[in-house]
Amino acid sequence: MTHRRMSWFRVISLSLVLGALCLVARANWSEVTGPSPNDAKVAKIVAEYLKEVHLSKYSLDDDVSRRTWRALISGTKSNMGFDPAKVYFTQQDIEEFRKHEVTIDDEILKGDLSFAYQVLDRYLERMRERLSLVEEFVNAPHDFSVDEYMSTDYDSLDYSANDAEVRERWRKKVKFDLLQLRLDKKPLPEAEQKEKVLRRYKYLVHRWADQTTADEILEMYLNAVTTSFDPHTNYMSPSTLEDFNIQMRLHLDGIGAKLRWEDGYTIVAEILPGGAADQDGRLHVDDKIIGVAADGETIVDVVDMRLQDVVKKIRGKKDTSVALRVIPASKTEAADYKLTRAKIELKNQEARSEIVEDGKKPDGTPYRIGYIQLPSFYYDIAAASNGEENFKSCKEDVKHILQKFLKEEKGVDGVILDLRSNGGGALQEAIDLTGLFIDQGAVVKIKTRSDRVETHNDKDAGTAFSGPLMVIVNKLSASASEILAGAIQDYGRGLVVGDSSTHGKGTVQTVVDLSRPSFGSRGPQLGALKLTIQQFYRVNGDSTQNRGVIPDLVLPAISDHLAISESDLPQAVPFGQVKPSEYASLRLVPAELKKQLITLSEKRRTESTDFGKLADEITRLEELKKRKANALSEERRREEMKRGATNEDALDELENEIDKPKKKDAPLFERNYYNTEVLAIMQDFLRLGGHSTVAKTNKL
Repeated sequence: MTHRRMSWFRVISLSLVLGALCLVARANWSEVTGPSPNDAKVAKIVAEYLKEVHLSKYSLDDDVSRRTWRALISGTKSNMGFDPAKVYFTQQDIEEFRKHEVTIDDEILKGDLSFAYQVLDRYLERMRERLSLVEEFVNAPHDFSVDEYMSTDYDSLDYSANDAEVRERWRKKVKFDLLQLRLDKKPLPEAEQKEKVLRRYKYLVHRWADQTTADEILEMYLNAVTTSFDPHTNYMSPSTLEDFNIQMRLHLDGIGAKLRWEDGYTIVAEILPGGAADQDGRLHVDDKIIGVAADGETIVDVVDMRLQDVVKKIRGKKDTSVALRVIPASKTEAADYKLTRAKIELKNQEARSEIVEDGKKPDGTPYRIGYIQLPSFYYDIAAASNGEENFKSCKEDVKHILQKFLKEEKGVDGVILDLRSNGGGALQEAIDLTGLFIDQGAVVKIKTRSDRVETHNDKDAGTAFSGPLMVIVNKLSASASEILAGAIQDYGRGLVVGDSSTHGKGTVQTVVDLSRPSFGSRGPQLGALKLTIQQFYRVNGDSTQNRGVIPDLVLPAISDHLAISESDLPQAVPFGQVKPSEYASLRLVPAELKKQLITLSEKRRTESTDFGKLADEITRLEELKKRKANALSEERRREEMKRGATNEDALDELENEIDKPKKKDAPLFERNYYNTEVLAIMQDFLRLGGHSTVAKTNKL
């Protein structure tokens, strides 16, 4: 599960970009005869950019070759390999592959991709062989009372040396799969559990053997190369690039439904408010889509089809129609729905706000807190370049929200800007948005490959909001989020609250269209290279790289105890420092005030039952993380599966919490125990801060 991470590491970058955290998600590849005609050209272009432009100044040499070899075969936290759990390949396979361990660099420079196909062919061969073991062990008796474990310490695990070791690993693997189904909240009958596990592995063989493209193999191989330079340099195939651009512009043409894949079925995960599916009203969460057709065409069966391919069939130009064959949730008979595609705004990824009333001021009225949730630093650069009006910009959206707050009859006493799990985005948006809260001055410093240091300033006089400000962060607040939080802290402009540090991504990426170097604007689409070219630094001279921003007040959280920081990723660029900028602190969060706020918060949390339970969960998580194995006894695994019980379970819980769709009428600011403490801290800040006006003019 760790290697399929992480949907919340959203890549949002273009031009000069502070990209979101990017772990390459595993795709499923299939048997193809060889590279497409342009693949060798793409590989050589990527190799040249890595040598000549990448920030690290690494040579494409034997060290890079070794890292690429390892990333392709067994994977890293930055790149998904073919066999990370070491259950398919054998020691004999690895020794055969080792002939290429120090030759990949030379092969890539020549555009030779044959090694990727050699590994793929052997992987398919082993998958088919292992399927016979799955069939055997699915139907074999298993004793779920035996106290045994399946290792998850894949880094220290050797590949199987003989058939006996292969069989034992697969016995445990299948037993674990069956155990997971036994422990479902609503477990299937035993026969259906066995059928489900067997179907899952048959489907994996089908996907790898029958549904891949040369583009996907190229992407997998080149990302093994690029992440050997740093975790955030990635090759994007044309289809991946399109998804990337959708995240940047926050809109697409389609039906307005998020989909997920489960055991061969495409399932509706969420209906987007205001989209075609929402307005039609017939499609619902958990419905299965089993067939798709464009207007006037025959419906094509999409069971066992890759999710990416199903999505491509459903997407299309607005005002065109698409037919879906659907099995509604809890039913067995299919129904056909015809929907008209429309422009879908990804509202849940743009800045949203509400005013939260809580507590009492000295005059007896409640505090009014303007809450802004910002999931990413988005910017539709294509629309902006084309001169379109009202293009997507997080800075403009937040500015309008602040204007709305100030126009409220009762106003707001302060603002909370929530950057939790905001993985970053466009550099200029981070600078401009910071400028909404500070007057003119330096926001971030950037060092290039040639060691030249540039200072990027907020050039607009005044602020859009000059009142009390709190910024909330966590371990998944990265890149552009860290620029803003760091500047707010350095200027003493507001209070930063959250995990013990932010993610620690302090590098800048640019996106290079690979079609242009060879073909110009009219050539075939070859995808793009997201390339690390610069490192950024706070105005105090410190990089956030590998260190992050340390909040003024730390609140305990499960996310703070997971291996999801930049420093946990291989080949991360090291921390650095440059000469500080000249800037004047506003001193709105002096040391004595921070000390008071920390003391008051600690007292409340000590008396809180919920924070006490969280402390117990964190203790259990830290203990079980050391085990690096999953129990295969029903009793022990049930205990492990409690929330926060293991690193992987806690990651799943956190991912589900981030991606969980909100009910239509649900408040944006959820009143859980953590957010209740955030409000209490904000009220202490308002009561004790003696906050003065930051600027005389507003950017309104």
